[in-house]
Amino acid sequence: MRNTRPTVAAVLAGGQGTRMGAALPKQFIDLAGKPVLGHALEAFDAAEAVDRILVVGVERELDRIRRIAAGSTKFAGAVAGGATRSESSKAAVRWTEDHFGTECDLLIHDAARALVTPNLINRVASGLERHAAVTAAVPSRDTVVQVRHDQDGEFLSRSLERDELRRVQTPQAFHLAVIRDAYRAAETDPDFSATDDCSVVLRYLPHIPVAAVAGDERNLKVTEPLDLAVAGALLEADGV
Repeated sequence: MRNTRPTVAAVLAGGQGTRMGAALPKQFIDLAGKPVLGHALEAFDAAEAVDRILVVGVERELDRIRRIAAGSTKFAGAVAGGATRSESSKAAVRWTEDHFGTECDLLIHDAARALVTPNLINRVASGLERHAAVTAAVPSRDTVVQVRHDQDGEFLSRSLERDELRRVQTPQAFHLAVIRDAYRAAETDPDFSATDDCSVVLRYLPHIPVAAVAGDERNLKVTEPLDLAVAGALLEADGV
């Protein structure tokens, strides 16, 4: 059943993409005829679970973002984020609370995951019917090991159980009050750092379970030129 709470999707588009080595940040690079960000926005626009879309970006790029989002029927606005990914997530939390209060849901997605699908978005959002925090995740295909370092180099120390390992993707979804409270708690930690939002809940609200739902191997993150080539090939195979 469709969640009755408003659902906002925040697409984070503030990265500089230095590993791409391009003149433009990766979210604005052309991919099969449209910017990487444009593909992500189309998926959220088509996702039944999403009511409104917010894009968080760099201040000087907000006009570019608005032009890319102009065709979206759910686009609610673009706001400036911060110097880090977490600061941009907090900007999305603040905007959503200001416009919808705390009785709503927030999906947070990296714009660089251009091949996200409406089905995956809906699957993650529907997890909030039972859980307060949800992430898309896929099983690890590779053996993952822990290493130790000493003066002679890097050595394997422990092999981790592959059946218990997942590679986390976005979107990640939250009851808004949960992700807001997690970031508030993190602000008291001088050593705080995070590369995704569910890890903030795991660390600072350990009593809140974070559910994992099936992600999608195609939901890759465009970070380097090879990723862009793979994404382009997948879209070409789809006839896009």
